[in-house]
Amino acid sequence: MNRPVEILFVCTGNSARSQMAEGLARFLGQGRIEAYSAGMEPTRLNPHAVAVMREKGIDISGHRSKLFDEDLARQMDVVITLCGNADERCPILPPEVKRLHWPLEDPAAAKDPDSQVLAKFREIRDQIEERIRDLIQR
Repeated sequence: MNRPVEILFVCTGNSARSQMAEGLARFLGQGRIEAYSAGMEPTRLNPHAVAVMREKGIDISGHRSKLFDEDLARQMDVVITLCGNADERCPILPPEVKRLHWPLEDPAAAKDPDSQVLAKFREIRDQIEERIRDLIQR
């Protein structure tokens, strides 16, 4: 029996993207993926992320990002960085770590009314879902 592929999703300070990615990967991977999330400065889970994931039938309310650790990254099969805004800096990874970069806007940075912020979270969630589906099909 093959072991699950271990994936670490990494964001910068805000961990909403990585936690949504962790939840989607576990849900879509159906036991073939073991996913984790980490941040450079992990924060509490954004309630908008919880809400838009519930719309997909995925509960991430109990997820907590780990503080990014190079040793943990070295143990993973794949590390996926999600930072995408110009003012964000993705973590510097050790050269031996296989890394994919999915530049995604930080939905938590939006300062619009709640309905527009939720729309941004849905957009980012759907982009993550599409990329995870592509990754699984490889």
